Amino acid sequence: MPNQIFYTLQKSSSPFLDKRLLDYSSEDWYPFHMPGHKRAPLAFPNPYSIDITEIEGFDNLHHPQGILKEAQERAAMLYGSRETFFLVNGSTSGILAAISAAIPRQGTLLMSRNSHKAAYHAAYLRELETVYLLPAGTGFGIAGSIQPAHVAQALEDLPQIDGVFLTSPTYDGILSDIRKIADLAHSRGLPLIVDEAHGAHLAFSEEFPAPALQCGADLVIQSLHKTLPCLTQTALLHVNSSRIDLDVLRRFLGIYQTSSPSYLLMASMEQCIRYMKTEGRERMAQYLQLLAQFYTRAKNLRRLQVFEGVSCTEGECFAQDISKILISAGSSGLSGKELYDTLLNRYHLQMEMASGHYVTALSSLMDTEEGFQRLISALEEIDKNSYSHAPLPKSSLLDAQAIYRLPKPSMSISKALDCPSESLPLRSSIGHISQEYIYLYPPGIPLAAPGEILTGSLLSVIGQCQAEGLPIEGPSDITNNRIRVVKG
Repeated sequence: MPNQIFYTLQKSSSPFLDKRLLDYSSEDWYPFHMPGHKRAPLAFPNPYSIDITEIEGFDNLHHPQGILKEAQERAAMLYGSRETFFLVNGSTSGILAAISAAIPRQGTLLMSRNSHKAAYHAAYLRELETVYLLPAGTGFGIAGSIQPAHVAQALEDLPQIDGVFLTSPTYDGILSDIRKIADLAHSRGLPLIVDEAHGAHLAFSEEFPAPALQCGADLVIQSLHKTLPCLTQTALLHVNSSRIDLDVLRRFLGIYQTSSPSYLLMASMEQCIRYMKTEGRERMAQYLQLLAQFYTRAKNLRRLQVFEGVSCTEGECFAQDISKILISAGSSGLSGKELYDTLLNRYHLQMEMASGHYVTALSSLMDTEEGFQRLISALEEIDKNSYSHAPLPKSSLLDAQAIYRLPKPSMSISKALDCPSESLPLRSSIGHISQEYIYLYPPGIPLAAPGEILTGSLLSVIGQCQAEGLPIEGPSDITNNRIRVVKG
């Protein structure tokens, strides 16, 4: 049986394993969150029995010549890339290696502001100057696409740009026009790197938007574990052109990946690739039918609203990945966090994220009919029992346009992090240069980055996020009352 697991778990004296992981997996909590296997395992042996290191006959990920080289080649064939690398340190390591290999030290990177923090870390490590592209706003209150016209303008105004980095799809499932943007970058001889961590599934159905590899991106990073049946921390780095020096890329992969790569994770990737090649498309078709049924029923909600592109006008969203289910509190009178808590505590439905006015449910081909039924039934019940007939005032709910704004840069990330610093109360930091990141996690997109001037409007947004119970991370002071700034 494909979903049979070939080992049994026994209770031990480990509270983390017993009281949290095993209890969670054995009760009725349903996972509308990562990883994409949704706790429905593919056939897999006892992990301890195959946990080995680079012994004779088992190849070496950093110098693959045998079985691992062949496994990566099968992944490349499945996705249609020139070369594919297994990542056992997640998409983070792929983003770090891709930017490091594609952009010269102290070069200039044109990047979407709503990029994962790993891209910012790469900018620090390579001492890059960063130029930001702000995504379009949307009527639904989420970040939209990066506009090709804005990319063209930036490339025209700043000839020193060495490459472009975009996130597509976003955490909310919004894609940019990668084909047009790739053409713009390539017309100037520049590489385009796409963080497609949330899009490893796109290639397996024409009902999804075209993946970045088909649209001309030079380097593409995908997290298998986010949307496909694979263990957490597994990812792929695809090379799609000769603009990237493979020897340099391999060197950086050797730096950012562990020297002891997990054979469990690599076996999980190979099993996932095999499954998607042999059974994945059929399973994907069944899943898309369930997803379509869910969206059809969601159209009948009166106060809650499920996003399905209806709020995107021309230019706001190039395309949407419908596997990311965005549920707005609408006119229910609830905030996003209150809706999240209701789904969790009353219905045992674990969402991926809460934002100011909506929640995100991540679905995958491993979701079940029962899971979708539980979600839509819960939404219908909340919708029916809501007493408010008007949404909360817009001024009281944060949307993407309020949260993510172009910063006021003062110095590069690397320069700011290498300067002497001091700790100030956050409320007294206006006008100072931040030496720390401030971001909502998830998804890990900075509200402020090192080298940027802290403003009154930024502090107001941070305060509102905290008031709504949204998780602020980044400052070394975990209470978020103080922040380190550049001294003097």
